[in-house]
Amino acid sequence: MSGTGTEADPWVLKTPPGTSEYTMHRSARDGVEVIVCTVGKTVLLYDARCLDDLKAMLIAHGDWIELGSADEQKPAKDGTVEAWGRAADNPIGGWYGLKKGFRGRFGMYVPPLMEELGLAELEHQPRNNRMRAI
Repeated sequence: MSGTGTEADPWVLKTPPGTSEYTMHRSARDGVEVIVCTVGKTVLLYDARCLDDLKAMLIAHGDWIELGSADEQKPAKDGTVEAWGRAADNPIGGWYGLKKGFRGRFGMYVPPLMEELGLAELEHQPRNNRMRAI
């Protein structure tokens, strides 16, 4: 495993197709445990509950599910991890992304962390990747 998930020693990850590298680490912001995702100079924040909640959703789903990554301003494809990560009926009732304007891309950046932590299996094709619980 690369890194320990702290700010000083973040997880070093690659997007599902393996084309871009980024880092993630745990932190706290305004009393909320978050995952800080740094892609180049862009910083995204995700509610850290997403790891347990996504694992539970994958177990309940019971099969492969498409990632469907999309920017916040674009609609997410129905039935994808991205759509679930912003759905009103997920466990937190909406977006796991916390930074307005950068709440999307949940399906791009969170699944590789799930794989790194041994919580999910992830495909690594050029497009249309999927994940499932392990």
